[in-house]
Amino acid sequence: MEKRIHVNGIEVLEQGQGDDTVVMIHGWPDTHRLWDRQVEALQANHRCIRFTLPGYDRAHVRRMYDLQALIDQIAAIVDAVSPDKPVTLLIHDWGCVFGYQYYLRHSSRVKRIVAVDIGDAGSRDHEIPTKAKLFIAGYQLWLATAWNIGGGIGDAMTRKMASILKAPGEPASIHSGMTYSYWWKWSHTLTKKPLGVLPLKVECPLLFIYGADKKVTFHSRKWEAEMAAKAGNRVEAFPTGHWVMAEEPERFTNLVVEWLGADDAKTVEPSLETDAEPA
Repeated sequence: MEKRIHVNGIEVLEQGQGDDTVVMIHGWPDTHRLWDRQVEALQANHRCIRFTLPGYDRAHVRRMYDLQALIDQIAAIVDAVSPDKPVTLLIHDWGCVFGYQYYLRHSSRVKRIVAVDIGDAGSRDHEIPTKAKLFIAGYQLWLATAWNIGGGIGDAMTRKMASILKAPGEPASIHSGMTYSYWWKWSHTLTKKPLGVLPLKVECPLLFIYGADKKVTFHSRKWEAEMAAKAGNRVEAFPTGHWVMAEEPERFTNLVVEWLGADDAKTVEPSLETDAEPA
């Protein structure tokens, strides 16, 4: 059964049941529909919470949302759907950027994280070849320009880049109102203004899944090794591009379900031991 609430003007969908609340955050140029397959698989044992990021729905007001505005929106949604218990984050692309930054400021509200394809991008350890840097600058500045132009031309530019990058979203749902984060990033970078992003340090359990078959890797090998070495964590490379959940949906979903279930079992086990009668 699907429930809908509104938090600060954003529609939030709830499906499923269970003690674990999974808050799903997509990236560009997607909507909450990116997670359809995962909701179908998880809803028997988890409360699945998803929403379309501010500005990504054509019905939303077209305006700039900076990092703090997006962190505040995530915080409001988490507090509305799970006021008493920490949540699991399932995040991808810009959803990783915003989700990580929310976690770094509200770590007590996050139980664990499933992150897809974005790790410590932009850190000192993240080495990017010159050709890859040019590729990143090219598509991101194109999208930043689409935000500024807007209208039919901006929308066409956005859809063109989504097609080039093989984004799985429906073309009709893609528009320049989704591209504000690229302008936010590059307008700060080019004028040497700080973005206000905290260095990524994940202390909670983490499942990190990334596509290995693409021009750019959005994490450092050092960070990957550090995350994989932590007890309870798991790192998996898939032979896909950026949208792992769309290119290998069955394997991706099975891995997420398996890892969440294994982590839940570890959480329950100590309490059973504590409550046991002495021999």
